[in-house]
Amino acid sequence: MLEVTNPFDHSVIGHVEWRTWAQIDHDLSVAHALHANKSSWLPLHQRAAILKKTAALMAARFEELAFLIANEGGKPLVDARVEVARAIDGVELCVKELSHLDGRQIPMDLTPAGANKLAFTFKEPIGPVVAVSAFNHPLNLIVHQVAPAVATGCPVLVKPADDTPLSCEIFVKLLYEAGLPEEWCRFVPCDLATAEQMVTDPRVAFFSFIGSAKVGWMLRSKLAAGTRCALEHGGAAPVIVDDGADLSMMIPKLIKGGFYHSGQVCVSVQRIFAPKAQAEQIAGLLAESAKKLVVGNAIHQTTDCGPLIRPREVDRVATWIDEAKAAGATVLCGGAKLSDTTYAPTVLLNPPADAKVSKMEIFGPAVCVYGYDSIDEAVLAANSLPFAFQASVFTPHMATALRVGHALDASAVMINEHTAFRTDWMPFAGRRQSGYGIGGIGYTMRDMCEEKMMVFAG
Repeated sequence: MLEVTNPFDHSVIGHVEWRTWAQIDHDLSVAHALHANKSSWLPLHQRAAILKKTAALMAARFEELAFLIANEGGKPLVDARVEVARAIDGVELCVKELSHLDGRQIPMDLTPAGANKLAFTFKEPIGPVVAVSAFNHPLNLIVHQVAPAVATGCPVLVKPADDTPLSCEIFVKLLYEAGLPEEWCRFVPCDLATAEQMVTDPRVAFFSFIGSAKVGWMLRSKLAAGTRCALEHGGAAPVIVDDGADLSMMIPKLIKGGFYHSGQVCVSVQRIFAPKAQAEQIAGLLAESAKKLVVGNAIHQTTDCGPLIRPREVDRVATWIDEAKAAGATVLCGGAKLSDTTYAPTVLLNPPADAKVSKMEIFGPAVCVYGYDSIDEAVLAANSLPFAFQASVFTPHMATALRVGHALDASAVMINEHTAFRTDWMPFAGRRQSGYGIGGIGYTMRDMCEEKMMVFAG
């Protein structure tokens, strides 16, 4: 039995039953058999109808889902409501994307060998999917991993994060209520050893992982031959501020991008590079706003920053910031634990380049501001880590936006927007150690399909 608690006060809010390897082994056998027997595949119109009904059921339980996200994951209620809206849109987007899973005619008579032949391609589901998810968006991440599998006709087993299984469980139940036969989607909370056994089983056709780079790359190295995968990890998102940037527009965006969900976002604003003449001013403006953020239980309407997911994460963030301070960083606000489960929103000015806060993903409520002499120097610093995901440039100059946008090593560069901006239909991908493959509803659906060609001889 897995006990689920509110991460702010550790009150018990629910329980889920662990799945044993014997149960999961059976689920994998059923999933493998479903895919192998093409007569059992669910027709596209049925899958579309199930997803449409699921979205409607989610909308009818909107506030319940939002409260659950806040209660088990610590995401403030205002942001949890945004997550539910996105999750509903994501399910509906799967239906829309089905019309784009098409093939094409292949010209055959380009040489005499292909004369009098007709060929075309089409998509087929790749096979059983295993999805392992993260805690920080406990409903929307599940939608991104599970709904595309349902849409494309892949049986799916989903393991939620141990801290936030309830949102996943309710989504799977809503799929059943909408008409999905239970054998097509299984909710499989399990321990790490069992999860590894499941992920590396040769019956798995596609592995979807959202979580730490250490675990993701380890699991990828152990996948069975033929298993495809997508990995989404984190980064230390850089922001480059150009001389002349509109600070009145920029500061609120950086506050949102840096302290949303207390910084527990894989593309959270972390490293802000500003001209030396402005760095202290910008850091001060950020600190003024950060001091106003209300820290507390995420289920309360007034909370801006909730708890970190576990007390050990609070301790880790505290250790990293104390290290940076001892090495010469200026703490303009925060810099202290508020409780065993919360940390004060923190702004650091000029921490050393070799401090953990400068080299590694903080995944907590802290942003760092660095002064630079030239924008090219800022780009080099931004690109200096083994992580690369999303980045930002704030500038009034189109030429600078294009030049710096091209120079930044990132899969997406936001111009005059914070690094955590995302829509669910855009490509979302980490480079280098930050991930493998491309996320986003439509991209995931294509990953979960294989292309087949038929050639007709005349």
